[in-house]
Amino acid sequence: MAKLTQFLWQIILLLRWHKPEGRLILMLPALWALVLAERSLEQQPPLDLLLVIIGGSLATSAGGCVVNDLWDREIDSQVERTKSRPLAAKTLTIGVGVVVLFAATICAYGFAQYLTPLSFTLCWLAVPVIAFYPACKRFFPVPQLVLSLAWGFAVLIPWSAVTGSLNLTVWVLWLAVVSWTMGFDTVYALSDRPDDLKIGIKSSAIFFGDKTPQAIAVCWGVTALCLLYIGYVMQLDRFYYLAWSVAVLLWLWQCQKLADPNASPDLFPRVFRQNVYIGAILLAGMESLSFL
Repeated sequence: MAKLTQFLWQIILLLRWHKPEGRLILMLPALWALVLAERSLEQQPPLDLLLVIIGGSLATSAGGCVVNDLWDREIDSQVERTKSRPLAAKTLTIGVGVVVLFAATICAYGFAQYLTPLSFTLCWLAVPVIAFYPACKRFFPVPQLVLSLAWGFAVLIPWSAVTGSLNLTVWVLWLAVVSWTMGFDTVYALSDRPDDLKIGIKSSAIFFGDKTPQAIAVCWGVTALCLLYIGYVMQLDRFYYLAWSVAVLLWLWQCQKLADPNASPDLFPRVFRQNVYIGAILLAGMESLSFL
């Protein structure tokens, strides 16, 4: 029984279910898109589609984590933050990782069956981006951009599931999510920059160098402007603008902290986690419209 419990715990570690912020930060943009798409049609999000989006984002996130660890198991063992991951530490075999990946893929495919043809197509288009993102760390100077593009599908899929199409508004929301992701994942990469430099792995934190805080500020500035545009064109009310204002103030505070050359390494994961709360605040501002 103890061995089974330990095995299941290693599976949880592989899927990162012990770190819910990583799952939520993918789910939140999907919920943004779902709520705003329903708002554009003057409807409330249907419960069944809501459950599909939540389940699909969890399954996709799980599969992405396993793919990443299969690609990076040799690299992860050389990085302080990731050396205890199950495949890097060899507490799980590659075969188990492949089986778990297959199970996550089947779950994601099952959820996708409930979507529109356009959404289903977008799900398939997302697969190669998710699958090959880890490889980009070997040759592409800004691999976080590839991850950000993968994150962008979390917006396109729910929106098209509701409306059956992709209009200018959703593409602006897509840009907001891509730039937001680029910002917070660059913050995340700052934690690994010393180890990545030693082993020759590329990241946006290395690419931007001393200008990394400014690059993050630009990313979140683009996000803020895109979200402001969405509020204007969709005629959202004061609750949304209040949420937007809080988010902008928090991003400004984070950028100020990140600009400190003597910032503690503890700041980086803390800022990443705070962006989960920022995403939730923005969702609350969007969702409040459904109850007015």
